Amino acid sequence: FRSPSRFKWRIPTSDQAPFDRGLTARSTAGSSEIQLRIDPMNEDLDEQISGLHSKIRQLKGVAQEIESEAKFQNDFLGQLQMTLIKVQAGVKNNIRRMDRKIFKQGSNHVFHVILFALFCFIVVYLMSKFARR
Repeated sequence: FRSPSRFKWRIPTSDQAPFDRGLTARSTAGSSEIQLRIDPMNEDLDEQISGLHSKIRQLKGVAQEIESEAKFQNDFLGQLQMTLIKVQAGVKNNIRRMDRKIFKQGSNHVFHVILFALFCFIVVYLMSKFARR
């Protein structure tokens, strides 16, 4: 077993208290390799590791779902923005058409509005006068 440069293995000597129970170290004769043996009492480590693997798979699934939902919402917002741009263009064209028609007919529309308001005022006045009697 060769440890990568970023990991440093600390194996207790016989006069130190072992910091990991169940681990024993032996060095082979004439070799710089170290053999590690794990006692079967620490089998729950395998269960914990497999549990962590399953949780990582679940998190990966959640991350993929979030990514797909974000893509869907991004596409939806893009379509919504295009629809809004089309609606704004339609409203702008309709306002231009109305302005052209009003300009061709002249400013008679203001006169018609004033006549309508005067007519409404007279009707309300007459109704209130006859309602008192």
